[in-house]
Amino acid sequence: MTTPSRTVLIGGASAFVGDSILGPTQLVEVPGMQYLVFDYLAEMTLSGFSQTRKNDARLGYSTEFVDYVLPQIARTCAGKGIRLVANAGGLNPEACAAAIEDHLAKLNLSMKVAYVTGDDCTHLMDQLRASDARDFYTGAPAPGSVDSANAYLGAPAIAKALALGADIVVTGRIVDSAATLGILMHEFGWRADDWDLLASGSLVGHVLECGAQATGGIFTDWERVPDWENIGYPYAVCQADGSFVLRKPARTGGLVEPMTVKEQILYEVADPAHYVLPDVVCDFTEVTTTSVGQDQVLVQGARGSMAPDTYKMSASYQAGYRCTAQVSVFGVNAAGKARRTAEALLNRTRHLLKTRGFSDFSRDAATVVGAEDGYGPHAQPCHSREAIARLVVTHDSAEALDLFSRESRAPGVSFAPGTTSGSSLTLNARPPVEPMHRLFTCLVGKARLAPPLVILAGQQHPVALNTEGSPPHPYIEAERQDSSYPEVPAGGTAIPLLEIAHGRSGDKGDTSNVAVFARDPAHFGHLKRVLTVGKVRGHLGHLVKGGISRYEVPGLQALNFVMDQALDGGGPSSLRTDPMGKGMAQMLLEMEVARPTPDPH
Repeated sequence: MTTPSRTVLIGGASAFVGDSILGPTQLVEVPGMQYLVFDYLAEMTLSGFSQTRKNDARLGYSTEFVDYVLPQIARTCAGKGIRLVANAGGLNPEACAAAIEDHLAKLNLSMKVAYVTGDDCTHLMDQLRASDARDFYTGAPAPGSVDSANAYLGAPAIAKALALGADIVVTGRIVDSAATLGILMHEFGWRADDWDLLASGSLVGHVLECGAQATGGIFTDWERVPDWENIGYPYAVCQADGSFVLRKPARTGGLVEPMTVKEQILYEVADPAHYVLPDVVCDFTEVTTTSVGQDQVLVQGARGSMAPDTYKMSASYQAGYRCTAQVSVFGVNAAGKARRTAEALLNRTRHLLKTRGFSDFSRDAATVVGAEDGYGPHAQPCHSREAIARLVVTHDSAEALDLFSRESRAPGVSFAPGTTSGSSLTLNARPPVEPMHRLFTCLVGKARLAPPLVILAGQQHPVALNTEGSPPHPYIEAERQDSSYPEVPAGGTAIPLLEIAHGRSGDKGDTSNVAVFARDPAHFGHLKRVLTVGKVRGHLGHLVKGGISRYEVPGLQALNFVMDQALDGGGPSSLRTDPMGKGMAQMLLEMEVARPTPDPH
């Protein structure tokens, strides 16, 4: 066991495949930096890796980490002793580790590389189908075949790899925050049943995992965030008691204040009192954020309880093909011309499909970008002189969509004046026909999987886990509201919710969460009264087809709304212009509510 340090510095260097190189290059220059964590695996990323692995069995991992990021920071990390933990291994951690070692050899650097296996669940799919396992979110049965199936592993394997002396730890599918928690378990010697500490360490990881989202990125008050082009990526100064101070590198842009951190704490969280991770069930309801200096926020107060006896497992599978055409239209009544363009193109290609013996599109969605179609009944009249006709179609046949792709260029010479012939915002290009993937998500007992392995220098090191734990916690309860506050009666002065609140939305599959934070803690009680489930349903009902639950978070003066069937299937299954619901919080903040009145007491 490593002797506990007074503090441990951990930088959040990447939020997803394709994130900026700013994060790692900034953070390696922070004095005293000890670790960088990289998150590459969004929900659907593994489906993309499965496609590359089909073409080349040596791939299926983040080549960006190996070929682009590592060469720019490896020498600095080796010189300063900065250790790296990344889930860049995707579906092929072994190949990723081998590629890293090749790069290090070319740089003449001696760094120990370990990788973690044990998340692959493809061998369980027949058993899950035989037992009529159902999707965690939708209740749908397991698909007949899958391209990948992986359990979200936890932190112990990472702690083990670091204890064995690894300088770089590569994993496959892990829960995002586990990279950070594994570091803290190793550095501070936290036990696997130190529930409050594990919850606190998971909170550190949860704040760091999305990079600049904690330092002013996608912040409600975006106008106050300086120097986006040089936004600072976050790092945490962690204490052995689980508290931490969030900071950003000196002389960088961005903003670190209590509200930027609050917005990230509830991002993609369902029930904040029962945030279920493989290592612990977290309670974030009494977490507090306190400014302790310029761009420095102290975070503390997480609590934890016994870990579940299950892993979350996600399987990706192909469900046909999709094609997205976009046509630019200019001039008077551009929105009207764009809408007719989409309708005409859809009708034309439907007729052509029929004459060639193809079935109709399995799904289609026509949207005019610029006409506020996503706002539904709240859309304002559009008088813009430029718009984009966006048409998304899906089909079981790639050949059928190839016909659509070819026809999508024709509007430039046969439809409205002011129409650009290119259909994907590149002149004369035609949009690609792409495989469409979906997710099947369920819970699998930890005891059904072999223990994870850490492989270092060709040696396998099993990671002992306790597979006993608490039973699964239900994900959502439709139309639930944790409040005895009555709604404020009609009357009085109405104001946009934005005047008294911040908001941020997140996504998990087809579920969206919108967290709303009182700008003034004194207005939290008022927020609870005016922002009811019914009020949210009335404003976002054109997007939300499932249940809505409301959860109170007193420590952050926040309400968290979890909305099921809110994203038209979510991820690449969604045909919306905003498939991950990034704008849902923005829509909600425009809703009018009663102005707070002075408390008579």
